[in-house]
Amino acid sequence: MIEYIEGKVAGLTPTCVIIETGGVGYFINISLNSYSLIDGKASFKILIHEVIREDTHQLYGFVTENEREVFRLLISVSGVGANTARMMLSSVEPAGIEKAILESDVNLLQGIKGIGAKTAQRIIVDLKDKVGASGSYGEIFDIADNTIREEAFTALVMLGFPKNAVSKVLDKLLRDEKELTVEQLIKKALKIL
Repeated sequence: MIEYIEGKVAGLTPTCVIIETGGVGYFINISLNSYSLIDGKASFKILIHEVIREDTHQLYGFVTENEREVFRLLISVSGVGANTARMMLSSVEPAGIEKAILESDVNLLQGIKGIGAKTAQRIIVDLKDKVGASGSYGEIFDIADNTIREEAFTALVMLGFPKNAVSKVLDKLLRDEKELTVEQLIKKALKIL
C-alpha cells in the first residue's frame, strides 16, 4: 500500500494532480477540496488511498488525514464507490459530511450530485456510529494535539486495538489533559484500553 507520495506538482486540474517523484509521474484523483489546498504549490506531499481491481489501479489523493478517513468511511457503504465519495468531498467539506451524518441531514446529502434518497439514508445509517465514535466532528484541537493524537492513534491501532475504541479514549484523554506527549498519551490509553 502507498501511504503518501511527495514530489513536484507536474500537473493540476480540479479533479486530478500529477505528482512527479523519482522520474515517475503519478496520476492522482483528488476532490475539489484538495485542489484548492494544492493550487499554487510547486511541490506537495499528498496522502494516498489505492483502489486496485483486476481491470484498474487508481490512486486517490487527500491533503488531510480527516478527508481520507471520511472518504474511506464513505466507500465502505454499499452503493458508494470511489468516484461518488470524491464527488461528495468536492461538494461538501469532510466536516460538513460528518455533521450531516451525525445530524441525519438527508437533504444535505441528497443535494450532492449522484446521491439519491436511499443512498443518503444508507450512508447515515451505516456511518452514524462510526463518525460519532471517531470524535473528529465537533472537536477542534490545535495542530500539535492533532499530530500527537494521530501518532498515538496509529501506534495503538497497529497494536491491534479497534479504531473506534482508540478514538474515544484518545479524545477523552486530550480533553482532560492537553499537554501530553505521544508517549504519555499512549501509556495512559493502554491503561484504559
